[in-house]
Amino acid sequence: MIKLITGKKGTGKTKILIDMINDAVKSTNGSLVCIEKGETVRRSISYKVRWCDVEQFNISGYEAVYGFVAGMLAGNYDIKEVFVDGIFRIGGRDYEEFGKTLEKLDKLTGDDTAVVFTVSADESELPESVKQFIK
Repeated sequence: MIKLITGKKGTGKTKILIDMINDAVKSTNGSLVCIEKGETVRRSISYKVRWCDVEQFNISGYEAVYGFVAGMLAGNYDIKEVFVDGIFRIGGRDYEEFGKTLEKLDKLTGDDTAVVFTVSADESELPESVKQFIK
């Protein structure tokens, strides 16, 4: 399952994500993962969340993001939610490639795992391949 938090820079997407992560720590029976570039979210989330900085793993581009998430899920069947802050800082602003990656991740995760992304763009800027995941 894919969820998107969209909005221009400065609209509170990361704050919403942090709140979602900290709420999930209290209510989820399983592992949680947070992926970001840098350490913006790290200091605001519970130590119980597996935190990953993509720069540590040399991840850039959507194929690398997909491979990283798929690898984590293959190695730990107990992951219930993956939170990704600032996907365009990691994968770039190729909206069509982002849409393709979302479709692949949606098939990979099914109903077992949720992947939540913050997306720095207005909904009106995004193609249908991305908009379909806005809930």
